[in-house]
Amino acid sequence: MKNAPAHFQWMMDTIFQEEIFECWMGVYIVDIILYSETWEDHFQYIYRVLALGHKVSGLSLAIDQNNVAAILQKPLLRNIKEIQSFLVFASYYRNHIKNVSHIASSLYKLFSKDVVFEITKEWRGAYEIIKHELTNETFLTLLDFQLPLKLYIDAACSQGLGAALHQRQIDDGEPREGLICYISRKLKDSEARYGEYQTGFLFLFLALYKLHYYLEGAVFEVYTDCTALKYLVNMKTTNGHMLRWQIAI
Repeated sequence: MKNAPAHFQWMMDTIFQEEIFECWMGVYIVDIILYSETWEDHFQYIYRVLALGHKVSGLSLAIDQNNVAAILQKPLLRNIKEIQSFLVFASYYRNHIKNVSHIASSLYKLFSKDVVFEITKEWRGAYEIIKHELTNETFLTLLDFQLPLKLYIDAACSQGLGAALHQRQIDDGEPREGLICYISRKLKDSEARYGEYQTGFLFLFLALYKLHYYLEGAVFEVYTDCTALKYLVNMKTTNGHMLRWQIAI
């Protein structure tokens, strides 16, 4: 852990060595600064940085299959270190994968202290599902801040939060509802004991919190299978958790 910052700095310098050599980028650990003389140049530089590992078209963002080919050729992971590396890699594309936290939960269990590493049908199945999702061309629509959004929340899932943000745009003269991103989060042990209504409120709060950089200042609608959420604004509760979520929302 002592040399982690230095190793990360080396990794960032290696990834962006061409851009740094061209003298329009500076990198310090997780901070990146871009230098440009015109707005046109600046937008080009931003495009090059944000497109890392993705295929970017005029209206969408997809996983670059050249980046995932090597890791997907492995038939099976052989140890904890390989599983950890795979999960870090998959996490980079988590916005493209529906319910990735739920799917990967059996893999994360292998990191527990008292769990003996062995190949099981459960975690092997999770590994294959994530590999399959990485090879799917799930296109993310590039956000238009002038248009309203739709937030879909799956409140019936017992494993954790599952939500998707969509936006209806005009593509080739036709209206089309496109996916902006998926989000997911596994329930903590204490949260797993919540009742149906409390879980529904938790999912709404988490979805709004995780997507606040998209939703803040935007017009959006929430679609969910938890009917209790429509009474949220006027709800009176003495439950501490739900009261804090209500105030925050």
